Amino acid sequence: MRKILYLPFILFFAGVVVQRSVAEDVERNQPNIVFLLVDDQRNDTLGCAGHPIVQTPVIDRLATEGVRFENAFVTTSICAASRASILTGLHERTHNYTFLKPALAKPLMLNSYPALLRQSGYRTGFIGKYGVQTQGQPEPEMFDVFRVHDRNPYFKQQPDGSLRHETEIAGDRAIEFLQGNADGTPFCLSVSFNAVHAEDNDHQNHFPWPKAVDGLYDSIEVPAPRFSDPEIFTNHPEFLKQSMNRQRYHWRWDTPEKYQKNIKAYFRMISGVDRVVGRICAELERLGLSDNTVIIYMGDNGYYMGDRGFAGKWSHYDQSLRVPFIIYDPRLPEAKRGTVSSQMVLNIDAPATMLELAGVEVPAHYQGESLQPLIQGQALPEWRTEFFCEHLMEYKSIPKWEGVRGERYVYAKYFGQEPAYEFLHDLKADPNQLINLASNPEYQKILNRMQLRTEAYKSTYTPPALANQ
Repeated sequence: MRKILYLPFILFFAGVVVQRSVAEDVERNQPNIVFLLVDDQRNDTLGCAGHPIVQTPVIDRLATEGVRFENAFVTTSICAASRASILTGLHERTHNYTFLKPALAKPLMLNSYPALLRQSGYRTGFIGKYGVQTQGQPEPEMFDVFRVHDRNPYFKQQPDGSLRHETEIAGDRAIEFLQGNADGTPFCLSVSFNAVHAEDNDHQNHFPWPKAVDGLYDSIEVPAPRFSDPEIFTNHPEFLKQSMNRQRYHWRWDTPEKYQKNIKAYFRMISGVDRVVGRICAELERLGLSDNTVIIYMGDNGYYMGDRGFAGKWSHYDQSLRVPFIIYDPRLPEAKRGTVSSQMVLNIDAPATMLELAGVEVPAHYQGESLQPLIQGQALPEWRTEFFCEHLMEYKSIPKWEGVRGERYVYAKYFGQEPAYEFLHDLKADPNQLINLASNPEYQKILNRMQLRTEAYKSTYTPPALANQ
């Protein structure tokens, strides 16, 4: 197996240790922030999360020196709605945006984390896949630097005629942004990778990886998905068997040959992102910014990778909802670094966290929570034990649903079916969510309780007044 060395990331972290000894007593109220968002990456596809194959040494080191949230989820598992939630701090039914919906309201965007940081004096930048549409062109008020590039194709022609991978282009532009911050103004740079999303228009090469990771994983036989027993798929209702989850399964995973080819390519794309994160970290070190720059790494939704006989995301299982979430703050004291938090955190917590890191007031209408107390290791007995989740896109082959994911019970109502179809899972008795208890009389009281919780959340998560201003 080919090994890839990450000398820049080694130098970066070595430099952090040296600089921290000089700066650890200096109060920094407004750190720089680099927010790294990856597409279609499940929580367990990182070395630091225990994956036995995927090589992610840079991100692993961010976790080793920071805080990794092992119970991180998205409230809607699709990129458009999730990215809108990350920008606005709101659930899908509140910001009312996903594919095939009207654009995001301008007042919501002017209360997004980049807009509020910019208003407070931050230099803000966005690079990569935006993933949302907006009303009234709010971006000039949100970003000092706004450099989006289209998702397709992954390899983009450069002025000299050469081809460069989208992941590498995002790294190039991130480094240019960092180099343009010469006056010391605090900054927030959002780097939104299209990777590791599949190239859906190319059914032969779904996951085009950067050339820098050519050959990686070639000598490995990747084990079959954990939930690959055909009975798991067979036990699903017909509408899920006919859904896009199954359609794309046949594109990518339905033979051993397809599976080996595509899963290795997918892993290479993850390692390609890791390598670019190393380049960004090394540039922060070179510019003397590493001791006061918080780095956040996160996924926009989970991914099935053949589990349950599915591809894609969109539905209520943990493989769809769980994402990686790591926060590296070089200002943390030694005793608080390298921790793994088991608290339930969400994608909508990211904007509130960035604002609080910067000392900017979090809008009252935000529905997420700042994770600063958890980063600091505070015990929070009143922290959330459940969350509302949903998928409201109007698309025939992606069934709509809503529900509650709790610490013990998971409830989902696929309300677009006639009649509505419900799932109830007991995570204590069935942590793999293989048994649907919705029709079990012994669980009727719990089912009723979860139905009521879902309705209560729905009545709470209405659009804020400013959405109509």
